[in-house]
Amino acid sequence: MASDLLLWLICFLAVVSLLGILVYQLMCLSDLEFDYINPFDSASRINAFIVPEFLIHGALGCICLLSGHWLLFLLNVPLAYYHINLYLKKEHLLDVTEIFNLLDREKKYRLAKLAFYLLLFFIVIYKLVLAAVYLILEHEESVQSAGTFSGIHANM
Repeated sequence: MASDLLLWLICFLAVVSLLGILVYQLMCLSDLEFDYINPFDSASRINAFIVPEFLIHGALGCICLLSGHWLLFLLNVPLAYYHINLYLKKEHLLDVTEIFNLLDREKKYRLAKLAFYLLLFFIVIYKLVLAAVYLILEHEESVQSAGTFSGIHANM
């Protein structure tokens, strides 16, 4: 059971990092929209985090697949497919010259991903708490049964 807790802790850290990356990208797009930052800086800041986001999301999907959590893996497949498709077409990076034209689309795309990552966050939090409670209950049960057996052994 401790391995289950470790698995969900790793998934939790992955999802939190995905949320952090996405919120940072949304802040860069909002700063660009309100003209607090120039298009080159905004695009370069966002582009620096796109490939790490894809890798973390892919690793999260692989962890779910290898650990046998099929529903969570299947939930991640459509976005992973979309990420792979973008990467293979070389459309994953933002173009500095077209960032103003694509600003609304990019914000909507990232808001949809934010909703998806928040769903993953709540699922992982639930599973993490469940694994922790099971581990605590299992530990208490083993302590109680060890105490019972030592009491029987002492009476003999």
